[in-house]
Amino acid sequence: MPEEKVLVLASQSPSRARLLARAGLVFDIQPARVDEEEVKHAMRGAGAAARDTAVALAELKASRVSRLLPSAFVIGADQILECGDLWFDKPADMDHARAHLLSLKGRTHRLANAVSVAKGGAVLWRYVDEARLTMRNFDEAFLDNYLALAGEDILTSVGAYQLEGPGAHLFARIEGDFFSILGLPLLPLLDFLRGHKIGIAA
Repeated sequence: MPEEKVLVLASQSPSRARLLARAGLVFDIQPARVDEEEVKHAMRGAGAAARDTAVALAELKASRVSRLLPSAFVIGADQILECGDLWFDKPADMDHARAHLLSLKGRTHRLANAVSVAKGGAVLWRYVDEARLTMRNFDEAFLDNYLALAGEDILTSVGAYQLEGPGAHLFARIEGDFFSILGLPLLPLLDFLRGHKIGIAA
């Protein structure tokens, strides 16, 4: 009998879990214990780009969990939103979400989306892409309505928006992969997993 392939998502992100589940993958969830702010601060201080920092965080999450579960293929992922000279984190509460959206409205920001797969502590594969998103110059009344409709679910999103839901109304234009914007560069990841006989009709 061939050895069963175990797949683990090293993330608490509901969006990433939904993407994998809807693609027909069976997986466990084991969040990585990583101080993301410490890593971002160190890498930014060293002059690292947002995309390189996202890759480093994705690799760190995947490799750390894969050392605990050495027989599993562990997926790590990260996103960094960059607008001007600022990197945005997930909002702590709805007031922070409002402030984030006011900072982003009428502007174009970049979203670096990284994914990595590790096994036994070693990184087997990595991928990163970028999306460019332009928000409409909406007014305060629209923002009030959006926040009331979207609710605290947006606190799990680095930009305080969820493009698959009411957040679509925030945008005038997006350039980039839709799955990546939701939190995971899904198509390249599925291609890698099929190469390791993981997934539908692998």
